[in-house]
Amino acid sequence: MDFPERMTVQSHTIPIVPRYAETDKGGVIHHSVYPVWFEMGRTELLRANGIAYKDLEQAGVLFVVAQLCIKYRRPAMYDQELQLETSCSAVTAGKVEHNYRLTRSSDGELLAEGTTVLAHVNAEGKVRRIPEFMFPAKAD
Repeated sequence: MDFPERMTVQSHTIPIVPRYAETDKGGVIHHSVYPVWFEMGRTELLRANGIAYKDLEQAGVLFVVAQLCIKYRRPAMYDQELQLETSCSAVTAGKVEHNYRLTRSSDGELLAEGTTVLAHVNAEGKVRRIPEFMFPAKAD
């Protein structure tokens, strides 16, 4: 697999419409769903950079979540149109950091925000240096 020289897209937004199975009895999205949505956001940010996560895995480039933080501001509800913005906020030799903003599409109200820190590991789980192509392209 040929990976791009550098990451050029640093932020990407995806639509989310919560499914009934993601709710509690009152139609509120369960707190355990947000990390799944964050992973969807990271996957689509990679795809916006021309990279499929399955291709990373096949090349032995594996990431694990080392840290996850979520601040729930307002409830997200069943069948409500949402927008999840995922931004790559930092890439260092040892980690990749992302920020997330979940908003309601109808009025832009912030419902939740979060961060993750990913570590690059090999198949045995040993920490490895972040590959060079994962670093953002330098601004001109």
